[in-house]
Amino acid sequence: MDTTVSPIVQLENISKRFPGVQALSDVSLEVYPGEIHAVVGENGAGKTTLMNILAGELQPDGGRLIYEGREVHIPNPHVSQQMGISVVYQELALCPNLSVAENISLHVASVRPAMSFVRRSEFEQTARQVLNQLGMAHIDLSRPAGQLTIAQQQLVEIAKAISINAKILILDEPNSALTQEETEHLFSILQQLREKNVAILYVSHRLEEVLRIADRLTVLRDGKLIDTLPAAGATVRQIITKMVGRSIDEAFRRSGGAAEPGDVKFEVRDLHSGKALRGVSFCVRAGEIVGIAGLPDSGKDELVDCCFGLRRYTGEILINGEVVAISSPDKAIREGVTLIPADRRGKGALLLMSVQDNVTASDLTSVSRAGFLDRGAIRTRAEEYVKSLDIRIGSLTQKMMTLSGGNQQKTIIARALATHPAVLLLHEPTRGIDVGAKAEIYNILHNLAAEGVAILIVSSELPELLTQCDRILAMHNGRLTGDFLQCDATEEDILACAMGQEIHLYEGENQQ
Repeated sequence: MDTTVSPIVQLENISKRFPGVQALSDVSLEVYPGEIHAVVGENGAGKTTLMNILAGELQPDGGRLIYEGREVHIPNPHVSQQMGISVVYQELALCPNLSVAENISLHVASVRPAMSFVRRSEFEQTARQVLNQLGMAHIDLSRPAGQLTIAQQQLVEIAKAISINAKILILDEPNSALTQEETEHLFSILQQLREKNVAILYVSHRLEEVLRIADRLTVLRDGKLIDTLPAAGATVRQIITKMVGRSIDEAFRRSGGAAEPGDVKFEVRDLHSGKALRGVSFCVRAGEIVGIAGLPDSGKDELVDCCFGLRRYTGEILINGEVVAISSPDKAIREGVTLIPADRRGKGALLLMSVQDNVTASDLTSVSRAGFLDRGAIRTRAEEYVKSLDIRIGSLTQKMMTLSGGNQQKTIIARALATHPAVLLLHEPTRGIDVGAKAEIYNILHNLAAEGVAILIVSSELPELLTQCDRILAMHNGRLTGDFLQCDATEEDILACAMGQEIHLYEGENQQ
């Protein structure tokens, strides 16, 4: 980064207000060519709002935007892309029915002159070149994007963003679905782009990675600029304190676990599902939090789908010792099993509906009278969960899409709890959520476990599993390869099992 040159972009005293919320208040930010500039803060701090203003998705209520030395107005994303600003959002925005090549070419097509012809061969050549740069030469360009894994889709999003030779690349949680190896490759690409004088705005909650990859970082809190400082010499604890305005120790850890683990509440016996699952067996007791770790192709994601009726299986699923047929999500909920999905915006949140409608959507019978929805009952039920889970909103009628990621996730948890589950499945429960919101969600889970709910967490974040779970299971190639008590588990041992290098199973692996 060369700060002797002028900033490529300056945001001066930017303010933005939504109904009931001051999202940004006089925030200023400078980014230089060849700089990786991280923007950090809790969910709701204003990070995404600030990026959306630069991307042309939102218009500021006040302040100035100076680009390459002149004040500009960015009325829409198309203008932003024409200026050389490209964005990779946390929530995937691919067209699932279009091919990989067509998705990558969308940005290229958008900056072409009007009425020009689409040269598919040229687009395919561009897509192949970009994918080669990202180490994804093996991906079939003709394959529909919707058939890719989440990690592959994330890399295609990044390929789409860099396909227009951007001057500014904005990355919002770009590696939230990537493995460590894929993340390392992404960082290598970012270093190459920095050397080519691309300015990179990097939004992430993974503070260790931020300190490693960034030149400078800006901290936002409650829509206000708290500090901009060099990444070199900064510490995670220092940044967390600036983010939340108080010190947060490692007190995420669930110490002691369930004092008196109850009877087996949820059990899987010899579960098979195509090539994804090959004889998986385990159990979760009442009041116990069990985590499942594994690499992307381990079968852990398919296991969640089977347990919630989203995927066919053979074998047995038992609840309270009784075999049940989980053939659909509706059947799962009736049997006392509910799911917090990994894709919060795509499969979890009803974005265009209100908070109160989201909370009650999975249990409409309890808020109906004579077959008609009772709006008063909906409001009362939603108020109870908003208060008990401390969901921060302007009103119960606020649309879900306007909430921060952490508050969206707590609303989805509220909807799950409204079904009074005996078994709670959580798939990547804190993906893209800041440390403060994580602590609140973990506290919710601890309280549920204390009430006797059996909790199963599937997560790609090993620190999350090591601190929150009474037991951690590891999967590799569709099989269970590790079963650790929290007190015995280490990241190295779990990874060895997840990579198929070791087997660590207790005698009688179901712990009965």
